[in-house]
Amino acid sequence: MHTIKLLLIMIFIFSSSAAQNERTLCKHVDGNVKLFKAAYPGDDKIDITYYKLDLNITYTPEYLKGEVTVEGKSLQNNLQNFFLDLQNNLTTDSVKTGNQNLAFSHTQNKLEVTLPASISAGESFSVVVYYQGRPGSSGFGSFEFNSHNSQPIIWTLSEPYGASDWFPCKDSPADKADSSDVWVTADDFFVSVSNGTLEEVLTNGDGTKTYKWKNHYPIAHYLISLAMTNYAEYKDYFHYSPTDSMLVIHYIYPEDLTPSTKAKLDRTIDMLEVFTEKYGEYPFIMEKYGHAQFEWGGGMEHQTISSMGGFSEGLVAHELAHQWYGNKITCADWNSIWLNEGFATYSEGVFEEAAYGKAAYDNFIIQEMGNPGQWGRAKSAVGSIYLSDISGTSQIFNGARSYAKAAIVLHMLRGVVGTDTFFDIMKTYASDPQVAYAAAVTEDFQRVAEDVSGVNLNYFFSQWIYGENYPKYSYNWFYNNTGGDNYNVELQLSQQTNTSPTFFTMPIEIKITTAVGDSTYRIFNDAQNQTFNFNVEGEPVELIFDPNNWIMEDIISVTSVDRDNITVADYKLSQNFPNPFNPSTTIEYFLPKGEFVNLTVYDMLGNKIAILVNEQKEAGQQTAGFDFSKLSTPISSGVYIYKIEAGKFSNSKKFMLLK
Repeated sequence: MHTIKLLLIMIFIFSSSAAQNERTLCKHVDGNVKLFKAAYPGDDKIDITYYKLDLNITYTPEYLKGEVTVEGKSLQNNLQNFFLDLQNNLTTDSVKTGNQNLAFSHTQNKLEVTLPASISAGESFSVVVYYQGRPGSSGFGSFEFNSHNSQPIIWTLSEPYGASDWFPCKDSPADKADSSDVWVTADDFFVSVSNGTLEEVLTNGDGTKTYKWKNHYPIAHYLISLAMTNYAEYKDYFHYSPTDSMLVIHYIYPEDLTPSTKAKLDRTIDMLEVFTEKYGEYPFIMEKYGHAQFEWGGGMEHQTISSMGGFSEGLVAHELAHQWYGNKITCADWNSIWLNEGFATYSEGVFEEAAYGKAAYDNFIIQEMGNPGQWGRAKSAVGSIYLSDISGTSQIFNGARSYAKAAIVLHMLRGVVGTDTFFDIMKTYASDPQVAYAAAVTEDFQRVAEDVSGVNLNYFFSQWIYGENYPKYSYNWFYNNTGGDNYNVELQLSQQTNTSPTFFTMPIEIKITTAVGDSTYRIFNDAQNQTFNFNVEGEPVELIFDPNNWIMEDIISVTSVDRDNITVADYKLSQNFPNPFNPSTTIEYFLPKGEFVNLTVYDMLGNKIAILVNEQKEAGQQTAGFDFSKLSTPISSGVYIYKIEAGKFSNSKKFMLLK
């Protein structure tokens, strides 16, 4: 869903600037695919294999009568009862298997069905639920009666928990039906649009038409959709081989089908070509792709027919990419929504790079990273990408976390393994037999990434998907002549202490510019404080940390020193923090070379209070702590002085104790 970068979430709906932020938002047990069990409303005793929605809908009054066929298999022996999710505002008239009425109860938004006889694990069942009422609307608008240009429109958007507002289903994203049908009968004003191929349109002779849509591929329940109004059709074809083509069809409000809109829609073909190259064949090549315009501020990646509130390039690319990542491979649980939204968001950048070049991609990454505190951008994300709270849309579809930061994780993975290997990973994952047309969790993607790259990536996924925040680096670099035109460069690298992980492990590019030329090195930073040495030709001029922006990081401080020409100015004594303090504070100082250091605290009369350092120290950034509560002789509130002496360097600063 481009909800957004969710609607980004709510803002998407209301903000005219949302175009830049738009974001869109298992197979059954037979075969070699997984059926995930998660803490969802759906009944984990059954595996759904087929849905057929036969709906009769009126706009005035706003009403739905439905006959929904649900087929499935038992996942346990002696299955006598199972339930489907269906909201209580809809009334269930009867449930049948064949011509036989079944006992049922419909309470607490669950439709409990009793089979005529118990069935064993692997045995099939088929029931038809007859129900009616005005569908509810939850989340982003699971079933809506709206208007455009004073014309009626009806549309659905079921992600994440809204499908049961309008049809009985198993409300678990991992349990895909093998296929589905949607038949819609409504006033002949409506052009009714759904997933898959349009098999038939019936003119019923009573002022209504019936549209029969069939989807031949596995589909998650929340991707079954409906959009209906007086659409105009705009058709094109994607020629995926010299002799084969696929229909690309757009259902647009007649008043909006302008040359400008057509030009935007035409980019869909370019995007299909790019994503086919990068990710593999379009997943539903025997059916179609297209868009259905609707009254919502973002877009939703309904299978083969994305519902669209606009047609900005980023939004169109985002929803199309979901056909691979989100529809062909669906997140097995909403905790893992990054596998949908992060991949689609990153794909916006993939298309920008293909269409406009590397500089456009680099700018896209800079924008998605953002700055700390910048709403909806990666550096403002709070908590882990893996979600512990999936209670509602604002938690699941958090723009900074599930969209931007998740996309940046893929960018960083590309930096770790290299561009060619990265896209091999993406293509292999999209066709992996364990998840293709099924569902996945992070470990599935990690498995593929490790198999393709040949690299153990556990450190990467554990910190970036299950950890929080991002690294904040400080570094000092020194150089000295080792003879002739040869120089040694020493890099001292440190990270601020993080919550989880304590510090980040990452390969890092280091670019050193010298009088002779540039050299780029790759180091592996796996300690909070670490030193690296490089031998270069020519006197160093500049050291650039992560020159290609492969890591989402902040650089807190940088110091460089020519060790052959050290002066007193190369030494530093920083102001303590916090200041004022109670009971303790920290003092930082920098040494351009190893020195014997004396750091002492005095009162304003020159009386010695405490010796903090009195020993040999190595070059680089150093810290010392002062805690007045640990002094053998108590001191009072007031101003004190700390003084450092290191070789020819001497300096002092005032600080204040407030009890």
